[in-house]
Amino acid sequence: MAKTPKSNLYEDLKRQILTMELDPDADLDEASLSERYGLSRTPVRDIFRRLAGEGYIDIRENRGARVIPMNHSTLRNFFLVAPMIYAAIGRLAVQNFKPAQLSDLKQTQERFRAASQKTDALAMVLENNRFHEIFGEMSGNVYMQPSLGRLLIDHARIGHTFFRPRNEDMRRRLQLAVDHHDGFIAALGAHDEDAVVDLVFEHWELSRENMEMFIAPQGLKADAFVGGPATHILEKSS
Repeated sequence: MAKTPKSNLYEDLKRQILTMELDPDADLDEASLSERYGLSRTPVRDIFRRLAGEGYIDIRENRGARVIPMNHSTLRNFFLVAPMIYAAIGRLAVQNFKPAQLSDLKQTQERFRAASQKTDALAMVLENNRFHEIFGEMSGNVYMQPSLGRLLIDHARIGHTFFRPRNEDMRRRLQLAVDHHDGFIAALGAHDEDAVVDLVFEHWELSRENMEMFIAPQGLKADAFVGGPATHILEKSS
C-alpha cells in the first residue's frame, strides 16, 4: 500500500513517541504538523484521535494534544501489571497463533538481530516493539491486545537505555535479549506454553534493572516500582 501524508504522520508520531524523540508530555502543534505534512487540520485531528485511542497521546479539551505523560501513577501501574499481561498474552499466543504470524515474528527477529549487531538503537526499539506486538496479534484476544499495546508504549520509553549499551555487561544483556527472542520462536513452534511463560519472566527480569536506570534520575523511588510490585509478581509466578 502506497504511503500517504496522513499515514506518514501517523507512523512518524508513533515512532517519535516510542523512541523518545518526542518527550512524555510534549505538546503537539497541530498547525505546524498540518503544514509539514501538507494536510488540513481535519486529517491531523483524525490522526490525533486514532493515536489517543491507542494510548500514544492525550487530547485535552481547549488545550490541544500532548504525548502521553509518564508519572508516578503510570509507572507504578506499569510495573504492577506488565508481567501478568505478558504472561497471559504468551499463553494465548501459543494456543492461537497462525503460521503466517510465526513467519512474521521470525522476520522481525532477523531485523532485530541485525539492528543489535549494528547497535542501531532506534531500529532495535522499533523492531523489539513490533516483535511483542505480534505476540498480541497471535493471542487473538480483543481484551488483552489493547492492554498490551498500551504497555508496550511505556516499555519502549522506559527501557530505551537498554538499546544503548554503555559497557560490556549491558552488551551481554542485549545479546541475551536477542537469544530470548529466538527462544520464544522455538517455544511457539513447539506449542510449549510453559516454556513461553518461563521466558516471559526471564525476559522481564532482564530489562527490569535497565528500566530502573531510567527511572532513578527522574527522582522517583525506583525500588517502589521495580523492586516491589514487579518482583512480587515474579516470585509468585515462579
